[in-house]
Amino acid sequence: MTSLLINGKKLVLTTDPDTPLLWVIRDVVGLTGTKFSCGVGLCGACTVHLDGEPIRSCITPLSSAANKKVTTIEGLSIHGEHPVQQAWVALEVAQCGYCQSGQIMSAAALLAHHPHPTDADIDEAMNGNLCRCGTYNRIRAAIHKAAGKA
Repeated sequence: MTSLLINGKKLVLTTDPDTPLLWVIRDVVGLTGTKFSCGVGLCGACTVHLDGEPIRSCITPLSSAANKKVTTIEGLSIHGEHPVQQAWVALEVAQCGYCQSGQIMSAAALLAHHPHPTDADIDEAMNGNLCRCGTYNRIRAAIHKAAGKA
């Protein structure tokens, strides 16, 4: 049995501890905002926070999350009022939208640790979050817009 806190809700799971956290979040807990894409931790679509740090949930075993706080896109804010989410909407960042939950989670973690990032800080923090639609300039602009409000 594995205990963890997902979006403020304590869960005790009997799932195999080697199961990737992504599948626990999606299939066991039923939160589908975290996306599967590459399955090897290269694209960032599956990014969630583990004790406040962005991680790739597709390569993180459930055992690594034991007794830790997991935050998914659904737990970032209940009604989309997080400054990063508001900036994403205001600047119409998403195109297809598939990668955006991972992008938002990485951006939120960046701003939580570094509220006034430079372009270089943003590039470093967002490195590895791939967007097939190429909305990188809008992503950077939205992070700057959210800076200081997160």
